[in-house]
Amino acid sequence: MSDIADPPPRTATPQTHADRVFEAIERDIVTGRFPGGGRLGEEALADRFGVSRGPLREALRRLEGRGLVVRLPHSGVRVVSLTSVDLGELYEIRANLEGLACRLAAQRMTDAEMDRLEALLHQHIEDEKLRSGESYFQDHGAFDFHFAIAALSKSRRLEQLLCHDHYSLTRLFRFHTGNKRGRPLRAYKDHLQICDALRNRDGELAELLMRRHVEAARRELEAMDLTRQP
Repeated sequence: MSDIADPPPRTATPQTHADRVFEAIERDIVTGRFPGGGRLGEEALADRFGVSRGPLREALRRLEGRGLVVRLPHSGVRVVSLTSVDLGELYEIRANLEGLACRLAAQRMTDAEMDRLEALLHQHIEDEKLRSGESYFQDHGAFDFHFAIAALSKSRRLEQLLCHDHYSLTRLFRFHTGNKRGRPLRAYKDHLQICDALRNRDGELAELLMRRHVEAARRELEAMDLTRQP
C-alpha cells in the first residue's frame, strides 16, 4: 500500500439542524438502538436533539425517503421492519450495481485515486476492533469502502443509487454482518482482493470479487435470520 497517499476525508460536519438530526437517527436505526417497528415520537425526539418540530420533520421525511421509517395511519412514524424479501431484493441489486461500479472504477480511476483507496484500507486495519476480528462497521460516506468504489465509478446515476437511494438500508443490513464472529477479517480480505484487482485494472475480476463479497454477506444474513418478523 502507498505510504504517501492521504486517506479520504470523513464526512463533513452537518451544516443544518435537520442534517444533524437525520444523521443521528439514521445511525441509531442502523445500529439497532431504534429497533424495527419501534415508534419515533416527535416530541421526545425534538427534546432529545434540542430542535423545533420543523427540522425534525424534515429529517424524518428524509429518513422516509431512504426507506428507514414509515408513516402509518394512527401510529405515527415507525422504524421500518424488514423482511427476507427486502433482504433478497436489496442484495440482488447490490451485487449487480456494486459489481458494475467495480468494473467502471477499474477503467476510470486515476493512479492517485487508487493510492487513496489503498490508504483507506490501511486506515481501516488500524482499527483495533477490526484487527481483533470483533467488528468491521465502517463510517458512512467517504470512509466506507463500498461508498468510495461507487464514487470512483464516476457514473452519476450509479453513485446516486448506491450512495443515496439504497445506502441507508444497505448500512442497516451490513451492520449485523460487520459484527458477526469471523466475518470482519474475511470482509477486509475481500476488500484487499478487490483493491488489488482494481490496481491491476482488471475490471472483470474486480466485478466478480465484489459480487461474491456481497453474496457472501447475504448468505450470512439469511443464516442469522435477522429479518424474521415477530
